[in-house]
Amino acid sequence: MGVRAWRASSAREASDLIGAMRVHVAVVDLRLPLDRRADEPTPGACGVEDEAGPRILELLSRLETPPPTLVIKRGRSSREDTREMTQALSMGAFAAIDRPVDLERMLDAMRRLLARHYAGRWPDDAGPGRAAARHPHAPPGVG
Repeated sequence: MGVRAWRASSAREASDLIGAMRVHVAVVDLRLPLDRRADEPTPGACGVEDEAGPRILELLSRLETPPPTLVIKRGRSSREDTREMTQALSMGAFAAIDRPVDLERMLDAMRRLLARHYAGRWPDDAGPGRAAARHPHAPPGVG
């Protein structure tokens, strides 16, 4: 069993990835910017109005086979956090990870997600109409 991971720096890139290949597991940062600007040094450095993580959750939830999803929280007030988590869970998020992200907690959440959703079996890589698709951000010779 091999695992391929792709990283999107913006919601536009994430949307392209989701449209080009079957997603088996998603990790969505709720601070993901809508569009990556050339002068922006790091993802998530934009204003709240430009954050599009919830849009990606909605897009994933509308797929024929929505993938199990881990959410990385924005790190806001408890009231906003509660509302945001309720929304994320209603769109199918499996677990939420606090910011700053602790690698061990993220790996533990990923293990639980895989055990619950895939129970020792990995889904087929080729989804309907996706076998021949190659994403522009994929490394040469992959996907």
